[in-house]
Order: sequence, then structure tokens, then C-alpha cells
Amino acid sequence: MTNPLLTPSARSAGRIVVWVLFGLLVLAILAAAWVGVRGYLAYGHVRDAQQTVREIRANITDTEATSTRVAELAEQTSSAHSLTSDPVWRAAEYVPWVGEQLSAVSTAIATVDEVASSALGPLVEVTQDFSVEDLRPTDGRINVEALASVQDVAAMSAERVSRAADRIENIDRRPLLAPVAEQIDEVGEQLRTASSGADAITRASQLMPAMLGHEGPREYLLLFQNNAEARSLGGLVGAMALLRTDSGTISLESQSAAVEFPRFDEPVLPLSDDRAALFDNQPARWMSNVTQIPDFTVSAPLAQAMWERQTGQHVDGVIAVDPVALSYVLESIGPLTLPTGDVITSENAVQLLLNDPYVRFDDPRQQDEFFQATAAAIFDAMLSGAAEPGPLLDAFTRATREGRVAIWNENEADQAVLDGTPLQGKPLDVRPEQTTFGVFLNDGTPSKMSFYSRVTSGASWCTNESGGIEAVLEVALRNAAPPAAATLPTSITGAGRIVPRGSTRTVTYLYLPEGAEIVSATSSSNAGFGRGNDGDRSVLIWEAVLAPDEEVSATVRVSTEYTHDLRVVTTPTVPGGSETVTPPCSVTEAG
Repeated sequence: MTNPLLTPSARSAGRIVVWVLFGLLVLAILAAAWVGVRGYLAYGHVRDAQQTVREIRANITDTEATSTRVAELAEQTSSAHSLTSDPVWRAAEYVPWVGEQLSAVSTAIATVDEVASSALGPLVEVTQDFSVEDLRPTDGRINVEALASVQDVAAMSAERVSRAADRIENIDRRPLLAPVAEQIDEVGEQLRTASSGADAITRASQLMPAMLGHEGPREYLLLFQNNAEARSLGGLVGAMALLRTDSGTISLESQSAAVEFPRFDEPVLPLSDDRAALFDNQPARWMSNVTQIPDFTVSAPLAQAMWERQTGQHVDGVIAVDPVALSYVLESIGPLTLPTGDVITSENAVQLLLNDPYVRFDDPRQQDEFFQATAAAIFDAMLSGAAEPGPLLDAFTRATREGRVAIWNENEADQAVLDGTPLQGKPLDVRPEQTTFGVFLNDGTPSKMSFYSRVTSGASWCTNESGGIEAVLEVALRNAAPPAAATLPTSITGAGRIVPRGSTRTVTYLYLPEGAEIVSATSSSNAGFGRGNDGDRSVLIWEAVLAPDEEVSATVRVSTEYTHDLRVVTTPTVPGGSETVTPPCSVTEAG
């Protein structure tokens, strides 16, 4: 029924408005359907792309298969990008709330597509002539030219992938639906993994040729840390070896032991006033103690100076590894028969190197000779090409992540390549958005009882009585030696002059976050704490003597600036010797 009060022209205009609104509604429905259908199709391509990424990671050492998969990935991401970047989709991104979901999805897909097409593609193309098999020595030589050839493309790819990872990181998750946010997080995690891999390739292609003597011979001092007698970075320096590299060849020139080095009357190099007081200059006077300082960029030059004073030989750099890292390497080699007739494997290496020699040999020189013979056998196997390159890289990566490998180059440009990586051996070198405690263990007796030491540590953000937040560190030490540990050989327990045989004496340096103020520090044994500083960090010195199966704990509460990333770094121990827990405390989330 028409309204008689309206003129014909007004009624006509009304009908037009209704039809326009109806048309707009239809267009909106069609646009929503269009976006929905294209979103569904894009999701299918994204899902396929994620599966392809998993296949690439699983077969990363197969260059031909990786090349095929990366091409497939580029097609999948390109299709997804095309489906989420047309004008209708772009217009829908301006719709309140819904647009934020669509914008996040299109940004993530466009970012991944850029990586697949402009970063991974060129890297795979240039590595067609290079594979991890090129890292397998042939006639004792590694093909450094092949590795050096990927430097420029690797650097370009690493920069692009890192930039892409940052773009995903900057997507605001707050307005997103949980499923969308989860997908964005997964993409971000995959890009961070890819960024780490590309960065590692870049650094390796820059540093390895130089260290392998591509530009002239070099000599490196190799330190073997003994975790059975703890030092901050892992263990005291026991056996040592001199390595020489030249045009990709590696030779073991000589072997030595720290016991052959005297105690130097004066520090071989000056320590900072803080460190000289904290460690009583011991790392600068004893080769066995250079790793007492939790910073390999300080420890390594000390070892270099001591080696030169004792032998007259100047080395170009210092490398540190521990027996646990060697056990990982053995996973890539397989069982080896030693000159003693022992068969060493990845499963028994830690026991064979860190405990058995002290049961079988009374003479420290025999113990060192056994270790040197084992190291030489592993070294020879690697140079003969017996190690599978893929598993060897996995072993090296795992050992590096756990802080069991450290490298220092005297050449500043070479050393700068390692900036910000665990290979520098600087566990407290953290990013601004991190809050980090350090728990560094040092055996307080000339014994090998650290083999039986167990440490549990963790930190939490906790509320104080006034409602503020503080960081709380908890550390527990336990002597897991057998009840009859006192009957073990004196080379394990010590002579009993400092602590009873079978007991452990651990001096722990508790490094607090930079600028943190101590609120309280308590120990279950009611023992006090020594205090010192290392640069901007306050350090508590906590000593504990434990009989077999005894345990002691310490709790430290500090006032420091809140960050999302609260962590504890500890001395690398024998497998199973360290555990991370979260102290029972209410955690305050950022507001």
C-alpha cells in the first residue's frame, strides 16, 4: 500500500533507495562469499605450504629434494597470496574487527610468499653445486671453496628472512581470534627457525673458510673441558691439542695437558678489578682454571697467552669442547675401537671419559694419555670422512645450543662473525628484552666429584607484599654419589684434606640480572653468601659441602625491571646433571 501523502517523485526516489540498499546488501553478501571462498582456498594452499616446510626441514641435507620442495612451496604461497590480495579482499580489510583478521592473514601470507620466492629460491639455486657432503673430508681436506661460494647469496637470504620474521612479530595479536593468532604464531616460529638456519649458513660460509686456512695457514689451541671437575663454562681444562689448518686440510700437530703447565707467578693478562677480586686471579694464573670466568672471550686469550709462554708458539685462536659434545659427534661416526681395546660409542663416551679413567688409572698422566688417545681416534675418524655430514652438523648444533662448544679468533673480523651466537661462549650476553640469572658451578676440591653433582634451578616473577613484582631465583644442589663414595679412588674423591672423601664442595657464582637490587638471599643450610660484582651484575658466592645424598638449596629475590623473557643459564654438566624447574610462585603477567 502506498502512502497517499507522498508525491509520485518521492515514491519513486524511495523505491530507488530501497533497491540501492538491497543492491548493496547483495554486493556485501557476494563480497563476503567471495572473501570466504577465496579465504578457504587460500587456507588449503597455506596448509599444503606448511606440510612442504615440514618436508624441507626433514630432508634439508638432500639438496635435490630441497630444491623441488622449495619450488612447490613458492607455487603454494604465490597462489595463497593471489587469493588474499585482490581488491575485494583489500576492501574487506577496512571492515571493523573482521578486517583485522583478514589483514593479519594477508600480511602473513604475503610475507611467506616473499620469503619463498626471493629468499629461499636463490639460496637453493646457488647451493645446487654445494651440499653437506662437501663438508666430508676427502684425503683429509674439506672443500672450503664450495662453502665460500655461497657467502653473498646466503647473506642476502638471511637478511630477507630476518626481515620477514620481524614483520610477523609486529602483527598485533590482541584483536585476533585465537585460531588466527595461533596460525600467525606458527608462521612466526617457522620463519624464526628459517632465519636461524639462514643466519647459520651465512656465518659458516664467512668464517669456516678462514678458520680452515683458505687464506693462509692457521693454528688453533683445542681445549677439552672436564665436566667431572666443574668450572663455570663446563669443566677444568685437562687435555689440550694443537690444530693446524691449511687450504682446507686439518692436522693434529701435538697434544698436551694442563698439569704440564706451571702456576704462573703473576697473571698472564690483567683481569678487570671486579674479576680479579671475584676469582682471586686464579683464571689468569692456572691453565686448568681459565674457564672459571663465564665468558670465553676472556678465557680464550688467557689460554692463548699461557700456551705461548709455555711453548713459545702463538696460536690464532682457541676452541673449547667437552666430552659430552664428543659423545654427540660419535652419533655421526659410530663405535670406535681405541688403542686400549675399549670400544667407545655415543652411549658410553661420557662414562668412559669422565669417570672410568679415574677408577682404572692412579697416575694422572695415564688418565690424560687415555683421553688424548680417545680424542685422537675421534679426530682421525672425522678426517677420514667416517662422520656422516648431516648427523655431524646436528651434533655440532646440539652441543653449541647446550654451551658445550666455544670458539675464539684473535682476528677481530672473524670473531665478529660470531657476535650474538652461543659459539662465543658468553652465556650472559643476552638481548634487552631478557632478564637472566647465571648459575655457574665450580668444584672446590681437586677431585672429580662433579660427575655426581646435580643442580636444579629456575626463576619466576613473583608479587611482593606491596603488590610489586620481583624476580626469584631458586637453586638446589645434590650429591648423587653412591653411599660408599668414600671408598672410591682418591683421584675421584680427593685426598680428604679439604672435605671428607665422598663429599662434594661446590662454589657457585650466582650472577644476578644487570642492575638488579638484592631483596633477600637465603640458604636452607643457613650458610651466608659472599658478594662481588662483574661489571653491571652483582654476584653472590655460595659454597656448599654435601655428603652423599645430601641436598641444599638457595633462594634469591631481586628487584629488577620486568620483561617477558625470564631465564636461568647454568654450567653445562654431565647428561642428567642439570634440571630446570619453575619455582612455586604466583606469576605476574604484563599489564
